[in-house]
Formats: sequence, C-alpha cells, structure tokens
Amino acid sequence: MLQALMFFSMVLVVVGPIHWYLYKRLFKDTTTTTRGRRIGAAVIIGLALALLAAFIVPRVIGAKASWVIPMVGYMWLAVLFYLLVTLLVLEIPRVIANRTWARRATAPVADQAAAPVAVGVAAGAEPGQAETALAEPGLPSAPAPATPDGPADPSRRLLIARSAAIFAGLTATGITAYGVKTALGDPVLKRVQIPLAKLPRSMDGYKIALVSDIHLGPLTGIEHSRRIVRSINGMNADLIAVAGDMVDGTVAELGDEAAPLAELRSRDGSYFVTGNHEYFSGAEEWLVEVERLGMRPLQNERLEIRGLTLAGVNDVSGGDLGEGGPDFGKALGDRDPSKPVVLLAHQPIQAFEAAKHGVDLQLSGHTHGGQMVPFNLIAALQQPVISGLGEVDGTQVYVTNGAGFWGPPVRVGAPPDITLVELRAM
Repeated sequence: MLQALMFFSMVLVVVGPIHWYLYKRLFKDTTTTTRGRRIGAAVIIGLALALLAAFIVPRVIGAKASWVIPMVGYMWLAVLFYLLVTLLVLEIPRVIANRTWARRATAPVADQAAAPVAVGVAAGAEPGQAETALAEPGLPSAPAPATPDGPADPSRRLLIARSAAIFAGLTATGITAYGVKTALGDPVLKRVQIPLAKLPRSMDGYKIALVSDIHLGPLTGIEHSRRIVRSINGMNADLIAVAGDMVDGTVAELGDEAAPLAELRSRDGSYFVTGNHEYFSGAEEWLVEVERLGMRPLQNERLEIRGLTLAGVNDVSGGDLGEGGPDFGKALGDRDPSKPVVLLAHQPIQAFEAAKHGVDLQLSGHTHGGQMVPFNLIAALQQPVISGLGEVDGTQVYVTNGAGFWGPPVRVGAPPDITLVELRAM
C-alpha cells in the first residue's frame, strides 16, 4: 500500500505540471476567448483524470472489465509524451521568432525632420492641389505608421503559438499512429549468435527462443498469444525461455488469453522466470498456471541440459514485496564450474550479481528497448543494457525488446521482437 501511494504521489507531481504546460501552449496561448480557454482546461483536466484512471481502475475492477478506460488513458499518455517532446523542441525557435519581431518593432526610425510634410490644402485651392513645406524645427512631425511587427501586435504571437500547437499536434498523433501499428503487428524475429567458451562442441549451434514481456492485459486479446506462439514454434528452437512479465492481471481475468502458450513446442522444453508484473498480478497463482501450461518455473534454481547449466532467478520485485526475491547463491551455488551457465533473469541489472557467480550468459527483458524513443535514454539510466547484446563485468547479457507492450499500445523505435539465441562453441 505504501509503495502504491508513493507511486501515485510521484505520478501526480509529474502529471500536474506537464498538463499545465500543455494547457498553456495548446489552449491559453492560442485562444483569445474565455470560453475557449475554459473548454481547453476542461479537456486537459479530463484527459489527466483518464490517465490516472488507467493506472487505478484495472486494479480495482479487473483487467478485462475496464479496457475502455485504459485505452483512453494510455493512448493519451503516448500522445502527451510526443506533444511534450515536440513543444519543448519548439521552445527555442518560438523564443527566437518572438524576439526577432520584437527587435524589428523597436528599431530606431530614420530621422524625418527634413522630409516634406503635407500641411494641408490651401483655402480655395483647386481640387487635388496641396501646399507642402519643410517641417520646421520644433514643430510636431507626422506620426509614423503603426508597425504590424513585434510584441505590440498580439497577432504575431498568436500566429506563432497556433503554428507551434498545430505542428506539435500533427507530429504527436502521426508518431503515435505509427507506434500503434508497430506495437500491434507481428513481432520481429531476430537471430543472434553468442559464443560461450565452455560450451561443448556437441552443443555448438544450440538454439534458445527468448521471449519476454508478453504483457497479456486489458488491451491485448487471445490473438496476441497465438501470434507469439506461432512465431516461436516456427523457430524450431531446442529450448524456449520466457523471461517474465507475461501478464498484467490475475489468472481468473487472463487465463483464457494465456491458454495458447500451452502449444509452445521445443526439444528440451519451456522455462519461465518471474518479472515484476507477475508480483503485481498474483505471482503464486501464475506460477501454478504456468506449470499447468507446460512451462517449468525456475525459482532460484537450476538444472542440467546436456552440457549446459540453465538457471533462473526471481525478479527483484519479489523481494521488495516480501514474496521471495532473487537468490543467486541458491540458484548457482555448488554447481559444476566446467559447464557454461545460461541464466534467465528478468531485469538486465541483475547481471551485476550474476557476474559475481560466474554466469556466462544472462538472458533478460524488462526494458522493452525503451518502447517509445527517447524513453530508451531514460531506461539507460537504470539498466546496463537496453536492447541487444552487451557485457556486464565479464558476463554477456542479451536483452530482448519483448513481444508485447505496457501502458500505451505504442512502440516507436523499439519494435516487439522474439530472439533466437544460437550458442556457439569456441
């Protein structure tokens, strides 16, 4: 409960100022009427509430019963993010444009003291005839024509504000639409060869199908599971590794969607480790269900497969929630040091501890590859590897983007993937 309160407090601290900024740039700066600004404020407040509700309502009334609210809230989250990024990028040209017009407006007017000035039409003069004279010193000169430039003319600022808002809106919606198409499409099938020094020649070319972050939940359907199963089975892998975050809801809510996973096929079986979202969704029930579906959970344990040690540890969230976190000593202690170790661990950051236990290769997920660029830059502040193959203290770490999505059904710059890891002897 305390963690949930802290989370939502942080959300409010962040969400409030962002929505105020969007209201200012999209409505306050672009609208000249009180009525228009009130409508804009109502829209922004409504969307902010929908965003908060998307996090809260599914946990209260169930993942499937509430799909409309998460759809609205999460889609707004994606649009909001790209609106914010675009508007922040436009801040510099907006300031430059406003200051440029301001300089034009305040530039000194050329001395016109000696210029001819029309002083009127002489009495009785013929139509069209006028008398002119040179302006005498001390006499008032004709006023300069009003300039349309600069801050004195609010239409300039209005034009800049509206142009920026329109550009940001079109950019954000266009990127989001592309991201939806990517997230809901087939996962990209990757293939990577990873050499292991201790791998016996008899296992050269051993194939592991790695999938993570399937995220069955309120915005997915059974076809999402079927698509993933078809992709994995088409790889003809020797072993299947499911590296956590399979679900965002209880067994009662999502059991039907998970059912196709029972059709996974490989020579040496399917194995599962918990991710952080399992601990938000009833981990104990899901561990039983996963086993019923034909996958073997590896809870801080290992087994020998031919000339290879396959180990799995719980996600760090299990320890935070008092349900059993990772225990590397239990999983890797007293093992045969002559055999290579492949470790399934949901988060790449667990590789720091894995390296202390001599793990040769860690297979992970969790990061989604950032899911929506430039979130990958933020994720890199927490995790040592975001996507693909990396190394942590001598341990090789491969991180998949994951086959699903969390929050918005949007992926930009990080398409969903399933990876065939081919182990090579050296």
